[in-house]
Amino acid sequence: MDLDIKTLFSLTMYIEAILGLLLLLAWWQNISTRAVAWWGVAHLLRSLSIALYGLYGTAADLISIDLAGALLFTSYGVTWTGVRLFHGREARPGSLAAGASAWMIACQFPGFAEAGEVRALLSGGIVATFSWLSAYEFWRGREEVLVSRWPAIILLFVHGALFLLRTPISLMLPPTTPIDRALTSAWLTVLSPEALLFTISIAFVLLAMAKERAELRHRTAALVDPLTGLANRRAFLEFAEQIRRRQVQRMRPVAVFLVDLDHFKSINDRFGHTIGDRVLQIFAKVSTANLRSTDLVGRLGGEEFAILLADANRDNAFVVADRIRRAFASTAEMVDGRPVEATISIGVAIIQDPEQDLDALIEQADQALYKAKAAGRNRVALAPMADLEAGRADGRETPAAAQIAA
Repeated sequence: MDLDIKTLFSLTMYIEAILGLLLLLAWWQNISTRAVAWWGVAHLLRSLSIALYGLYGTAADLISIDLAGALLFTSYGVTWTGVRLFHGREARPGSLAAGASAWMIACQFPGFAEAGEVRALLSGGIVATFSWLSAYEFWRGREEVLVSRWPAIILLFVHGALFLLRTPISLMLPPTTPIDRALTSAWLTVLSPEALLFTISIAFVLLAMAKERAELRHRTAALVDPLTGLANRRAFLEFAEQIRRRQVQRMRPVAVFLVDLDHFKSINDRFGHTIGDRVLQIFAKVSTANLRSTDLVGRLGGEEFAILLADANRDNAFVVADRIRRAFASTAEMVDGRPVEATISIGVAIIQDPEQDLDALIEQADQALYKAKAAGRNRVALAPMADLEAGRADGRETPAAAQIAA
């Protein structure tokens, strides 16, 4: 069933206003997501522009054409700005107002108000440009895994394409009255069932994306140490156990390091907690740089860290641990211009039996760490293989244990 133009005017205006208010309400509940506020304002601007254009024929062209069009194109610029802010990029006020400025300049030319074809081409070009720029900004931020990102990209791209396609179509319509001629502009695409579905869809997709990000960050915050960006104790133990089980099933070894910053309390006392925090951050950066993406590193608390290496026997585990030790000592020798000379001690344990759980591995690594400290710190110590060697001596060693420990 076709909708008459007056019904479309009213329906579109009210829906845009309601969506704008809903987005602003969602932003008010979580004011840290500024982009949602910008998207809400964009919908309210579109509602106001439609209301002003509804005065065509009864109000001056300055109101019903010039100002209405400027508000419409500003709304698309505001949407694009919101997408930029959503991805941590700065707003560009000049670019935001470029569409409205181009429209207002064009409106100064005599005969522009009656030139429906020209208005349609200019309007379609401005809306398509901002829609595609918004889609591009979402695509640029695709490294952040958000499922709702892709519907937003598709909707914005298709919306921009429809504006360019519908403009030539509108020009082929046979206008008979001034009102009809007015509607052979981009407003025919704004006031259409397809555009109405788009504005509803994009509002809910954008809101879903903001909610999805908030939930993702809450989940991440529960698993990430805020100072170093490493896995916290809970996350490390959870993920490390998953890796251990997978390695045991594959009959492959796994190594656990326990790392302690030497004389860390003294560093805080001598240089202050700010430098102490920087030392912790340096370790996080150095350890991550010297590990594979498949390895795991976490902060257990205070100055104590843990590392898990998959497919690591005693020899290469020691090599990796000592490489991290030496890299940290070199990097943390001077911290923010202060002669900190921070070092670390590392205890290394290798899984010895398929039945050995993570707690036992960590306990062995902790004993090795104690040995490293007792021997003078700034060194790597390996947990003894006494239990396994005893098993070999009395014939109790299983083939699986021999393969894992090798």
